[in-house]
Amino acid sequence: MSSLNQALSVALDNRHSLLAELHAQGTDCYRLFHGSQEGASGLTVDRYGPQLLVQSFHNSLDRDSLLTLQAAIQKHLGLELMLVYNDRSHGNSRVDRSDPVYKADDAALEDLVGHEWGLNYRVRGRHAGQDPLLFLDLRTARGWVKDHAKGKRVLNLFAYTCGVGLSAAAGGAREVCNLDFAEGNLLVGRENGKLNPQLPEMQFIQSDYFPAIRQLAGLPVASRRSQKLPSYVRLEQRQFDLVLLDPPAWAKSAFGTVDLLRDYQSLLKPALLTTAEDGVLICCNNLAKVSMEDWRDQVLRCASKISRPVRDWQVLTPGADFPSMDQQPPLKTLILQL
Repeated sequence: MSSLNQALSVALDNRHSLLAELHAQGTDCYRLFHGSQEGASGLTVDRYGPQLLVQSFHNSLDRDSLLTLQAAIQKHLGLELMLVYNDRSHGNSRVDRSDPVYKADDAALEDLVGHEWGLNYRVRGRHAGQDPLLFLDLRTARGWVKDHAKGKRVLNLFAYTCGVGLSAAAGGAREVCNLDFAEGNLLVGRENGKLNPQLPEMQFIQSDYFPAIRQLAGLPVASRRSQKLPSYVRLEQRQFDLVLLDPPAWAKSAFGTVDLLRDYQSLLKPALLTTAEDGVLICCNNLAKVSMEDWRDQVLRCASKISRPVRDWQVLTPGADFPSMDQQPPLKTLILQL
C-alpha cells in the first residue's frame, strides 16, 4: 500500500463516527482528507453531495493515484461519486483547466446540489472562480447561526455565496442581509435561496465592504490616499442583532485594503458599531500564521477602544474533518457577545 493510500485509509477510519453524525444531520458536504495534517501536504479531498472534488496545491497527482483514491473512498462510503480533479499546483493556485491528468465527465461538471444541516446548496466542480462554492470549514459557524438566529436581524458580510445567510433564514431570522462585492457570488446566493423555497427571501447588497459598512456604522466614507471616490451604493445607518464578518486574507479597492495580518481593526471597528447592543458579532480570520491568542487579544482591545466592550466570547473551531495537530486551525472564529 502506498503512503498516500495508507494516509487516506487512516483519515477515513478517523471520520467514521463523524460521517454517521453528519449524514443524520442532513449533511453530505464535508472534507474526507485534509492533506496538510493527514500525511499529504497540499492535497484535499472533499465530498459535495454527488461529487468528489480532489484538489492538489503543491504537486500534481498522477492518474493512477487519483483513480485509486476515488475507488477507496467509494468503497468506504458505499456509493459512487462523480470525480472532479482540480490541479492547482501552478501559479497563484489557479485551476489548470487543460485537464492533462483527468478530464471529468460532463455530468460531474453540471450544476449539482449538495446538502448541509438539511439545506440545499449549489455545487459546481468548475466555475468562473477558483474556490468551491461552499467553504466546508465554516460549517460549524453556519450551524451556530442556524441555532441562534431566531427573530434576529442578520448581516452577512463578505457573504460569498450566502451560506451563512441561508442558515440564518433557516433558523428563523426575521431579516437576512447578504453583502458582497462580487455579483457572481450573490447570484449563487440567490440560487441557493431558490433551492430552498420553504425559506423566507433574503436581501442582497452588491457593494465594496468599506463604503457599505461605514455607512451602516454611521462613519464617513473615505477613499484611499485622497483619490476621487467612485460611485457606491447608498445605505442608511442601522444596526443588526447578529453580524458575521468573514473577510478574505487580502484585497484592495479604491475605498481601502483588506489585510488580515496588518490591519484587522479597520474591518472590525465598523462591524462592531453595526452590531446592536446585546447583539452578537461572529468574526473570522483565515490566516494560518496568526495565532488565535494574539488575534483574540487584538479583537478584544479594539472593541474596548471604541466603547463596545465584549461581555463574553467563545471560540468556535472547525469540524473534526479539519483536524489540526497543534490545535491551531487556519480558520479562527470568535463569537463576541456585546
